[in-house]
Amino acid sequence: MIKQGDRLPSVDITVVSNNEKTTLAADAFFADKKAVLFAVPGAFTPTCSNSHLPGYIALAKDFKASGIDTIACLSVNDAFVMQAWNKDQGADDITMIADGDGALTKALGLEMETGHFGGLRSSRYAMIIDHGEITLLNVEPPKTFEVSKAETLLAALS
Repeated sequence: MIKQGDRLPSVDITVVSNNEKTTLAADAFFADKKAVLFAVPGAFTPTCSNSHLPGYIALAKDFKASGIDTIACLSVNDAFVMQAWNKDQGADDITMIADGDGALTKALGLEMETGHFGGLRSSRYAMIIDHGEITLLNVEPPKTFEVSKAETLLAALS
């Protein structure tokens, strides 16, 4: 599993922003910015839609005031699902990352297999990335939602 101090791998992701989809390497996307990246097991799922993403939407301005250039949400879903979820949630300040085949999730070592429920998914986590380097990594134990909350990451920036 990736750890604090490591750099993001060069794995292709699809970035969904402003109704546009762009494919590029994760390390290139995060190379020139200070960012928060949080991952959810699935778009439109209960905790992800009711708490995780909404927390980052509500605190987006506070993150920007703390020096964060980009807030990104990753899920092992396709770009169309991520675009629809972005629109449904009114997440204009959040960049959605579609990791459709789970390539980045697997390269990070943060995948989980959910079997018939949904197959390969991402673990729930949040990280702070400073110009490609992971400076904080909070991975949730199974069936919890504490360390990857927006409030927890914002407090870590203080």
